[in-house]
Amino acid sequence: MVVDLIAAAVPGFFGSMAVERRRLRRRAATTGPSAADYEVRDTLASLAMGVGSVVVPLLTERLLAPVTPGPGRHRGHRALVAVAVAAAVTATIGDRRRRSRAQADTVVDDPGPDGVDPAPVPAGDRLSRTAASVAVLAGGAAVALAWTAATSPERLWTKRIADLGRGPLAVAVAVAGWDFVYYWNHRWMHTSRYMWAYHVVHHSSERYNLSTALRQPVAGALTAAVPYGLLSWLGIHPDLVEQARDVNLLYQYWIHTDTIRRIGRAERVLNSPSHHRVHHASNRGYLDRNHGSILITWDRWFKTFAEERDDEPVVYGLTKNIETFDPVRIATHEYRSILRDVADAETWSERLSFVLRGPGWADRRRAEVRVAG
Repeated sequence: MVVDLIAAAVPGFFGSMAVERRRLRRRAATTGPSAADYEVRDTLASLAMGVGSVVVPLLTERLLAPVTPGPGRHRGHRALVAVAVAAAVTATIGDRRRRSRAQADTVVDDPGPDGVDPAPVPAGDRLSRTAASVAVLAGGAAVALAWTAATSPERLWTKRIADLGRGPLAVAVAVAGWDFVYYWNHRWMHTSRYMWAYHVVHHSSERYNLSTALRQPVAGALTAAVPYGLLSWLGIHPDLVEQARDVNLLYQYWIHTDTIRRIGRAERVLNSPSHHRVHHASNRGYLDRNHGSILITWDRWFKTFAEERDDEPVVYGLTKNIETFDPVRIATHEYRSILRDVADAETWSERLSFVLRGPGWADRRRAEVRVAG
């Protein structure tokens, strides 16, 4: 029988948060408040996101079932692809018309008081911009759904090259393998804006305590990650892959605390609260470091490790914080920003860059456009 480790741990989550909160209040009374302290609205937002990360995927799975590839269900997915293609063609035609108009408009006939033509955006341009956003949204969803369906543990288990059974070796390979794949997915989430839009939810809090661990994203259906199903292709039963996921997530829970400073020599191999505080930092010197789950060795081996330093206290949150406790805005703000950038872009190269390149590229590109304008 497969045990849902996350569900079984829920009482422990609330109990440990209560203990941590009392400890932090005692510390604050002595040394003053800190970013580790519990703040009611922030904690409620994190708890809401935790519940949402369980409930929303169940709803979206049903809603997206008609357009998810599967036995007897290809028609809906083809329709989704057709919508993406039609929207892309519409946007491309609009791009050409806009460039032709720009070449013809060499003289401003009736400039406004500041010397700028006050004419509104033509309806054709508005349609083109909307079409570009629809193309990216529908196309991205089509790719993600097809990739997820084709690489699920259940699907790749049918094509396995071995069967490691369910003994200790299989469990160890499952946990270590999941950890390794997680490292690369986590690293990718910080280097591709498409994946960052999903993961940014977890980094949106400006506080750092055990409740932050529960601030989880809800839009997994829109991601196209390195597949954990590869473990099943290698011979790990899908049930063990799911158990390995739970083990990794449970391990990550306890490292979201400021009440434990160091864990000694174990930090050479294991991820720790100190290592993970660095990961949640918005300090330039700490950005995009320490992506490991249980093992920190992946970061050491692949040059993404950074040590927490006493001379550089961690500042939590984003480089540009969103200043909200609304779970819906927390979950969707980066997706909405991407669609706005895509709508404002004038070429497909730029649009795809806004989606696929890093979050930093988007900021730099916006700045360049403002200067040029």
